[in-house]
Amino acid sequence: MNAHSSGARPSIESLLGDFAPDFDFTPAMPIPPEEYAERMRKLKREAVSAGLDAVVVHCDSVGWFHAAHAYLRYLCDWMREGVLIVPMDEDKEPVLLSFFTQSVILPPGGEPVGVDRILQIGAVGREYADIPGDSGAKTMQALVGILGELKADNIGFIGDKRSAAFRAALVAEMPKAKFSDQHGILERMQRNRTPAEIAQFRTAAQLISIATQAAYHVARPGVTDYEIYAAFTLAQMARGGETGDGYQIGANEWGTHCGKPYGHVMRKGDLANLYVSNVTYQGYTAQTARMFAFGELTDRQELVLDACTRGVKAAEKLIRPGTLIRDLNNAAFDSYIEAGLLKDAEARTMPYNWRTGDDGGPREIPRQYVPDADYEAQGRKLMHVYPATFGPHNPNLGHSVGMAGGQNAFNISSHNYDRLEEGMVFVLHTQWLEPMSAGCNIGDMYVVTADGFENLSRHTPLETYRVPA
Repeated sequence: MNAHSSGARPSIESLLGDFAPDFDFTPAMPIPPEEYAERMRKLKREAVSAGLDAVVVHCDSVGWFHAAHAYLRYLCDWMREGVLIVPMDEDKEPVLLSFFTQSVILPPGGEPVGVDRILQIGAVGREYADIPGDSGAKTMQALVGILGELKADNIGFIGDKRSAAFRAALVAEMPKAKFSDQHGILERMQRNRTPAEIAQFRTAAQLISIATQAAYHVARPGVTDYEIYAAFTLAQMARGGETGDGYQIGANEWGTHCGKPYGHVMRKGDLANLYVSNVTYQGYTAQTARMFAFGELTDRQELVLDACTRGVKAAEKLIRPGTLIRDLNNAAFDSYIEAGLLKDAEARTMPYNWRTGDDGGPREIPRQYVPDADYEAQGRKLMHVYPATFGPHNPNLGHSVGMAGGQNAFNISSHNYDRLEEGMVFVLHTQWLEPMSAGCNIGDMYVVTADGFENLSRHTPLETYRVPA
């Protein structure tokens, strides 16, 4: 029987019927309004120091009712698209332009904190509303009008790479104004997190732990990757998780990670990986990774699992203010070197799954038939070997963790000579994948404290979870 057959199967609801997490869960309260006011104060102070008259923060949508980045949410907890105009004059109030797409997300959550004036631009167009015009053009017209009223000649712009066209259009509309990119202000403000922010991260990490325990609860031979994924999703979203698309599951006999469920039926000898790259609570994300094994594994698979597990634990011992990030990275890869997987920990020369060809050009994905009964039951065949080469997924140990839609502020890598500071939040995940042989991806999430660290994902052990088969 496969995942697409019509035979009787126990439902995911029945499999989860008696599930309960093994620790008490109390979600954090949202970030208080006074902390948003402090963020705005810091933004305006840096903007005034730079001689700016106003700051424009642009955020568009990227589909599935998601905002493109986290800058607006960080500044005022606005969860959808918008353009925020922040004047430097004390007698002028911030203005939010929004509702210029067909996205139907309405507050709450996400009522803009500290912003009283919101202008609805309107979604127009012949096909949508039988009204001529373009919502993007109307947004630009309103923005230029407000900046004109402010007599803003020196303007800071904050956005991501998806904002490039909007920024270029704004420059064209205001040829006499001076523009500068100022996203670095908000990036610097988020390098070290406040206690209220850490509480959000802690809740998000606990949601992952609960969800992982739910996945373990239903894991057994005969269960599909769909059902494991669904158990994880149900458990975290039922307790306040915001999205169900920020994690991957790899499930087969080799330990493949970074996948999505496709109907694989778990069997004796399989390895499954839950690579959770984003569970979000109140806009703040958590990340972990866990492995579970169905019955006995090969010696090579056990070697890889052991090397990765020892790597995270070795690095964890060094987490404290003042530790060189390079040293944290290299400590984890010592176990790889001992196991004969790597020669050194240097990112520049390290093999990794998404590496270019040896000459720096494209790398050919090997074409080869790979038997997969569950995929073939759907009328498909797997005709390439993934990944194209062996090694870790990334040539580093981990990276910062921030808000949904944000970019990594820093990587835990051999070429990072920064030192750890109190309030930094990051994930350490050791990864290794050999095509059609062995794989592992495990990691924990940490915050640096005054005298060490807190492991935010400590409620599920790092070691491989063993499923009897």
